[in-house]
Amino acid sequence: MTSPDDSTPPQPGPGPESESGSGPVYADRVYRSGSAIAGGVLLLALAAWLGLDALIRGEDRTPWYALAGLLCAVPLIIAFTLRPAVFANAERLRVRNPFRTITLPWASVEGVRAGYSSEVFAAGGGKYQLWAVPVSLRARKKASRRAARAAADDPHGNTSPHAGVAGGDRRAAADQAIDELQELAERQASNEAARGEPEVRWAFEVLAPSAVGAVLILVLSLLG
Repeated sequence: MTSPDDSTPPQPGPGPESESGSGPVYADRVYRSGSAIAGGVLLLALAAWLGLDALIRGEDRTPWYALAGLLCAVPLIIAFTLRPAVFANAERLRVRNPFRTITLPWASVEGVRAGYSSEVFAAGGGKYQLWAVPVSLRARKKASRRAARAAADDPHGNTSPHAGVAGGDRRAAADQAIDELQELAERQASNEAARGEPEVRWAFEVLAPSAVGAVLILVLSLLG
C-alpha cells in the first residue's frame, strides 16, 4: 500500500552556526510516505462515512457497535498511515513508528540499511524498522532500468555526473533516503552533542483508545 515513488527526500534547510562550533545547525529532515498519507486520508473518510451513518440511522445496539468500531479502528488507521515519520537533525535520529517512537543519538547508530525493509541498527544489537521509508522493489527495478538505459546511451561516461539531476535521481526514493541517513550518521557520529543512549517510548495515545474500543466490542458481543 505504501510506496515512496511519489516522495522526494527533503533537503536540509540553512541554519545558524552551532554554539559548540562543530558546524551549521540544520532544520530537521523529515521523511514520510506520501502514498501512505493519501491512503490513510481515504480510509479515514470511509470510516467516518460508514460510522456516522450507523450512528445516525442504526437501530438497537448498532450505534454502540459503530462507536466502538470507530474508537478501535481510527487510531489504528492513523498509526499505520499518517503517524509514521523519520526526523533527522545534526544530533539525533527520531523514528516515529505506528506504536513506538525511537530516539537515537547519532553516536549510538551503527548503520542504516534497506533490504526488503528500511532498518536502523543501534549499538548493543538493537534494530528498528523505519515504517516511514517503505522499500518498493518495483521502484528499484524502474531505477535499475533507468540506470541501465543511461549507461547504454553513454558507454564511455562522457556525460557529467550532474546532468541527470533535473530529470530525477536514478535511485529509488527509499534508497536515496537511506543513503542520506547513513551519510548523516557517519558525519555526525563524532559530534559531542550527538552522544547518548537510545530511548523508546510507546504510543499510548494510539494503544489506549484502540484497546478501549476493542474491549467495548467484546462486551457488546458478550451481551448479545
